[in-house]
Amino acid sequence: MEAKAVLRTVRIAPRKVRLVIDLIRGKQVGEAVAILKHTPKTSSPVIEKLLNSAIANAEHNYDLDINNLVVTQAFVDEGPTLKRFRPRAMGRASAINKRTSHITIVVAEKKEG
Repeated sequence: MEAKAVLRTVRIAPRKVRLVIDLIRGKQVGEAVAILKHTPKTSSPVIEKLLNSAIANAEHNYDLDINNLVVTQAFVDEGPTLKRFRPRAMGRASAINKRTSHITIVVAEKKEG
């Protein structure tokens, strides 16, 4: 049995979020929360909140034991890109892509043995 939480259209580039997501994949949820609390990246509070949501879903919806939960899957997909333009010299314009992310975290009970 597994529970998941999804956060869509976060205004942080997927490449930046993946740096933090890679730190918690496969870890016990308590350890993962501790790692996120001490990671000085913009995306870590967002991911921590999402992880807590996944834990709450596991406890409330599936009656799973919080102490045995493990982050089984954690991945980041690219969301819609906001396209903006910046004026440059000699009447030109250069494109600025403001990227967004879809973050998914799946937790499940650790298999005994």
